[in-house]
Amino acid sequence: MNVVETSIEGLKIVEPDVHGDARGWFAEQYNAERYAKFGITARFVQDNESFSSRGVVRGLHWQAGDHAQAKLVRVVSGAVLDVAVDIRQGSPTYGRHESVELSAANRRQLFIPRGFAHGFIVLEEGTLFSYKCDNLYCHESERGMRFDDPDLGIEWPDLGMELKLSERDLAHPAFRDIEPWSCEKGAGE
Repeated sequence: MNVVETSIEGLKIVEPDVHGDARGWFAEQYNAERYAKFGITARFVQDNESFSSRGVVRGLHWQAGDHAQAKLVRVVSGAVLDVAVDIRQGSPTYGRHESVELSAANRRQLFIPRGFAHGFIVLEEGTLFSYKCDNLYCHESERGMRFDDPDLGIEWPDLGMELKLSERDLAHPAFRDIEPWSCEKGAGE
């Protein structure tokens, strides 16, 4: 397994070992002991999946307060451009983001610590996206911000089509209007 540190502390790209032969391939998608050696010590308690068509944008989302979540995300089929934005109060990289293509072909994963907004754009039809979360979802704690806020400087790909977003995601506030995430609010890592 290879773990790539990004330019934002705590955010990591994971490249699992893949063992293949004439029958196909095998890859261990998660092993708590192995991941802990690379600083990924979250205890995952919930798994989620989303299935989306090309041009769907999901995000940017996070859970506030005691319901904050660290996530380990990957694509089972298809491809996305995955984005994590640092919203940790006082962080030297506050407001910065990392983008990484996750696909069934490259088998990469992204570990997103608590204190990040997360979202993605679907690049291929019929994409299945998988999330491991270290805390249970709470509707009242869900927060979001505009995926296309120019202050964030995210370079979303031009797919040559109208993007598909939920009404809720279209109504999210701008980055400058969100409350920064703070571990003092009960959401410690």
